[in-house]
Amino acid sequence: MYKILYKYAYICIIISTKMKKRLLYYTIIKQLEHKNALVITGMRQVGKTTLMKQIFSEIDELKIWYDLENPLDQLVFEEKDFNVIYNRLIREANGEKGKRLFVFIDEIQNYPEITRIMKYLIDYYGVKFLVTGSSNFYLRNLFPESLSGRKFLYILLPMDFREILYFQNKISLEYVSQPRQLNKIKNNQIDHEKRIEDYRSFLEFGGFPEVVTTEDNETKKLILKNIFTSFFEKDLQLLSDIRNVRELRDLILLLVPRTGNILDISKIAAELGVQRTKIYNYMEFLTGIFLIALIPRFSQSIDRSVAGGRKVYFADTGLLNLIGKVNEGQLFENAVANQLKHYGELQYYNKRNTAEIDFILNKETAVEVKLNGTVRDLEKLKYLSEKIGLKKQYLISRRFLPQSLSPVLL
Repeated sequence: MYKILYKYAYICIIISTKMKKRLLYYTIIKQLEHKNALVITGMRQVGKTTLMKQIFSEIDELKIWYDLENPLDQLVFEEKDFNVIYNRLIREANGEKGKRLFVFIDEIQNYPEITRIMKYLIDYYGVKFLVTGSSNFYLRNLFPESLSGRKFLYILLPMDFREILYFQNKISLEYVSQPRQLNKIKNNQIDHEKRIEDYRSFLEFGGFPEVVTTEDNETKKLILKNIFTSFFEKDLQLLSDIRNVRELRDLILLLVPRTGNILDISKIAAELGVQRTKIYNYMEFLTGIFLIALIPRFSQSIDRSVAGGRKVYFADTGLLNLIGKVNEGQLFENAVANQLKHYGELQYYNKRNTAEIDFILNKETAVEVKLNGTVRDLEKLKYLSEKIGLKKQYLISRRFLPQSLSPVLL
């Protein structure tokens, strides 16, 4: 069953009434009454537009939709007098002045001037804005001044394993919506064995919604290829002034075998034959568009380090497998890193390459990741973590071990 939600300027928004919703939907929907603009960002094709359409369908009040990839929709906001823009919005929404207006704007990065308009309409008319943007790298520079104190920023990531199981009707919304706490996970061999094949698929293909909801494996690979291609065709052109695409491509290829390892920026710069400052700029861009994540070294004081000395992980294991090849242990550690993001802030511990802990969660919990964990691994982790003042520790093993945490339950 399908329902037409809104039609305007050649836009026809159609959405299945039975379509499942990303978990972020249930967080954002609670903020509809607040005055602040709601900004949804994330990688391309993680489902930002679909999520916003689903919110649009829940609004019974005055509402209107714009897609700023459409030049005709941009034209609505190309007016020096912001009061004229407000009157136009009300008129096109078939509403009356004084009623609260919800304005949905897709792909806001295509028209950066709009943030000043948003600020004015929020302050003087109480307009509620819900907008999407394809990159934190761009939005970070777009919003700080224009909408200071007038926005809530949400990052939509590729699905993690729990959300994938929910979309595949293998666990309930009630279960997947529970607050995440490592100490609440009950290790269970039956559940572990039941989900191990699902987890293998998660490791291979990752968590982009279209990939998750596609059954054929070859089609999954084609979708991932298209996602990576769109990064070069759209994000690079729109969101950066990077001219040497080959250099950036070669850097990404160099990062793949370094997954889960500490980066040496000087060596990378020498291998590519470019300046270190350029590598830092590239790394900032790649983290800003959510392609990679850089995990800093554990410090109980304020961390002042930059890209050098950090460990690198890719935001999606499906993309990682598409770009290059890593060993089984690296792939597993990368997947766990992406799962642990939902529990808090990640760091790692390394003492002059003689002792290492894969992850420190929220500066209080040590987490070690092993393909085939043993009791000895857990004992070693406990010894190391207690030496640096961490009283909580967990071993995550792909092979079931009663004393460890199962990745399929994270």
